[in-house]
Amino acid sequence: MTTRTLTITALLLSTAAPAFAEGELNLYSARHYDTDERLYSDFEEQTGITINRIEGKADELAARMEAEGRNSPADVLITVDTSRLERAKNMGILQSVDSDVLEERIPANLQDSDNQWFGFSQRARIIFYDKADVTNPPATYLDLADPAYKGQVCIRSSSNTYNQTLLASIIENHGEEAARDWAQGVVDNMARDPQGGDTDQLRGIVSGECDIAVSNSYYFARGLRTNVDGLSDSIDMIGLQWPSQDAEGAHMNLSGAGVAAHAPNRENAVLFLEYLASDQAQQYFSAGNDEFPAVEGVELSEEVASLGEFKADDVDLSAVAKQLPLALTIFNDVGWE
Repeated sequence: MTTRTLTITALLLSTAAPAFAEGELNLYSARHYDTDERLYSDFEEQTGITINRIEGKADELAARMEAEGRNSPADVLITVDTSRLERAKNMGILQSVDSDVLEERIPANLQDSDNQWFGFSQRARIIFYDKADVTNPPATYLDLADPAYKGQVCIRSSSNTYNQTLLASIIENHGEEAARDWAQGVVDNMARDPQGGDTDQLRGIVSGECDIAVSNSYYFARGLRTNVDGLSDSIDMIGLQWPSQDAEGAHMNLSGAGVAAHAPNRENAVLFLEYLASDQAQQYFSAGNDEFPAVEGVELSEEVASLGEFKADDVDLSAVAKQLPLALTIFNDVGWE
């Protein structure tokens, strides 16, 4: 067994691994969470590899990598949501990775069909509601388009990647016609024009602007764990509905990464992705940023576990990603701002 294999095994068992590598890893990161610092420092300590970070918005980093071309120093791109990962793939700025560790650890539906990107943490897209005003919340995503909820729904704009991937998953699961009907129905049911981020949708319930809101799970869990202005003090008034539990299950957004097409430190880049799939790193994603691990069986943080058990949609996200262009067309056709 090689030194590299021994070290990877040690990482997966969450034990301290001897330093065996040297050099650097140039990480282009669109994740802006202070809690990720522990991910980076532990990787450096366990491998002897120094991480150089360049942070920015996902689209800006992708455009930079494309412009840099073969001279790009980027080794790894890490970002949020399937749509951005697929966009990076289509721009030609990622490369395929052959890793037994990643194939074993990351479920097949959470990785690109060409192994150019892999999901390392998940966020569920959940339906929230005002407990006092809503006695029969939407049970499925499709129910959000029911005329019974006219004037009650708050949801982000069509430019939001979470909504783009959600609509793409509806296309994949239910077909284009059902997806168009859904998008039009949600527009008809909106309590206000789309505005703000996911936390603002939850705040809309607190303020009384909305009776129903759609948000990713970790925004709500964060409101339980820390003091989020305009949310935490009144969070008990908000109910949670896991969507589509008798159908496909709750839609899961990814935070994921891929090796850059022209990575100068390719071996270190692959090692970093394999580290992100370790139990240790997976626990950090949950404890540090209220996310669900991608690897099955990893312990959840208290706040994430408090959201309850649920059925997740196991649709192939690589197939969902291919529906994104149609999703954007539908959003435009129905006038979803």
